[in-house]
Parts: sequence; C-alpha cells; structure tokens
Amino acid sequence: MAQVDFTERQLTLKLVYYGPPLSGKTSNLRALHGKVDTLNRGRLMTLDTRDDRTLFFDLLPIFFRASGFSFRIKVYTVPGQPVHEATRKVVLAGADGVVFVADSKPDQREANRASWHNLVGNLASIGLQNLPIVVQYNKRDLPDAVPLDAADRFGDPDRVLNGACAKSGEGVVPTFFDLIGRTWDALDKDLKLSDKLGIDSTAFRRALAEHVGVTMIE
Repeated sequence: MAQVDFTERQLTLKLVYYGPPLSGKTSNLRALHGKVDTLNRGRLMTLDTRDDRTLFFDLLPIFFRASGFSFRIKVYTVPGQPVHEATRKVVLAGADGVVFVADSKPDQREANRASWHNLVGNLASIGLQNLPIVVQYNKRDLPDAVPLDAADRFGDPDRVLNGACAKSGEGVVPTFFDLIGRTWDALDKDLKLSDKLGIDSTAFRRALAEHVGVTMIE
C-alpha cells in the first residue's frame, strides 16, 4: 500500500516490473531512467549475472513535487528465473501496481503464461490479488513477433495490451503512464488521495510527465 506521510507531505509509490526471463524488464527501467529529468531521478541500480539477467532487482527512484507534496516513485524489477521465487515475493510485497512484461517471440507463449500464473499466485499469497496490473508485449521489433490481436490476454479478452520495444525506448513511457493512471485511481478509491492531497489523477500525471520527457499522457 502507498505510504502517505502528511507531516512530511510525502507520498511514496512502489511499482514492480514482472515477467519471464529476458523479456525486457530491465530494458524498460533503463529506458525510463533515460527519460527522467536528471534532477528528479535517483541512481539506477542493477545487479546482473554474466548472461545479463537481473539477479535481484532494479530500483529506479523518481522524485518530484506538485501541489506542495513530494512524490517518490520506486520502480523495481524481479528476476524471472524459477530459482529466484523467494526474491520475487519479497520484491512484490508492498507494491501498488505491476507491469507484466511479456515476450513477443512466438516460442515464448508458454513462458509468458507460466510467469503470469506465478505472478497471480504470488499476489494472492500476500493479499494483493486486486493490485492494478498492466500488460506490455515487448520486442515488437522482431519480424516474427506475435500480432497483438492474437496475443494471450491472460484470461481477460478485454485486457489492454501495450506494445513496446524497450531497448529503443518505444512504448516504455506509455506503458508506465498506463500503470500510473490505474494505480492512482485504485489508491484514490481506497485512500481518497484527491481530497487529502489536493491533486487529482490528471494533475498528478501532468506533473509527473514534466519529469519524464513527455508533455502529457492522456
């Protein structure tokens, strides 16, 4: 759950990028880090193995102020390999929203599905089964990428799918703002953030957009 400190006038959100190994979770964070104003971002921390898989997690803190409040958005990834199951649960704990990064390669359909079921199971085990989840299909630049209209929607035929090529940065910011919007709406419903902080969803996203290289994401 989001951390709100009215004394310090600070709100902290935690977002997690989840998905199968090598689907592009870390590439998303690297692209996002490159977009954020240097005065309003923390250091991007990564721990990679020799084959460039994230061993533990990435943390991308984003800081900005709006309506007299200080906002901190902490963005993590989790390792996709099955051996790191315990780590995934630890990183998910306290999350406010999740981006599920699926691989667009046709032969990764089962890996995507297994990782999705793992995510759903882990969220349920820590009481976060209603957490906002945004799905991104990465690697859309591949010539054999699965068409989005034929891609797995993981049990929801109406689920919105975000296309991306994280290595070039394409689709990274729209995916992030899709999650930001859904996360804010979910928290506002529970915590009445708009009333308590004096800033609604549109104003929040507009203020954030100024610090990530875009004018506004509707």
